[in-house]
Amino acid sequence: MNLELKKKRDLFKQEFKRRCFNFALIILRLSESLRNKRINWPLLDQLVRCGTSIGANIVEGGNSTSRKEFINYFQIALKSASETLYWLALLKEINKDKLAEIDNLIQECTEIKKIISTIILNTKSNSKF
Repeated sequence: MNLELKKKRDLFKQEFKRRCFNFALIILRLSESLRNKRINWPLLDQLVRCGTSIGANIVEGGNSTSRKEFINYFQIALKSASETLYWLALLKEINKDKLAEIDNLIQECTEIKKIISTIILNTKSNSKF
C-alpha cells in the first residue's frame, strides 16, 4: 500500500471514530434533555446503551488481532446502530417538540450504519477463508 493511500485510510479511521464518539455525545445530551418525562426513561436507558455501544465496538474492532474478530465487533456495532434507530423512532413519536433533533440523529445513525456495512462487506471480500 502506498504512503498516500495509507494516510487517507488512517485519516478516515480517525474521522469515523470521532464521528461515532460525537454521535454518542449527542445521544447522551438528548437523553439528559428528555429525562423530564417519565415515559421517556426506559426508552432513553435503551438508547444510551446501544447508541454509545456503536463507537465502543468500532474502537474495540480496530484493535482486533484477526479479521474474524474485527468483523465480529463491526457486526455488533451494526446491530447496535439498528437498535438505536428503533429507540429514536419511538422517542420521535412521543416527543414531537424534538422532531428536528431526533431526525438529525436518525440521519446520522443511518449514515454510520451504511459505513459500517460497507466496512464489513469490504473486509469480508478481502478475506481469504
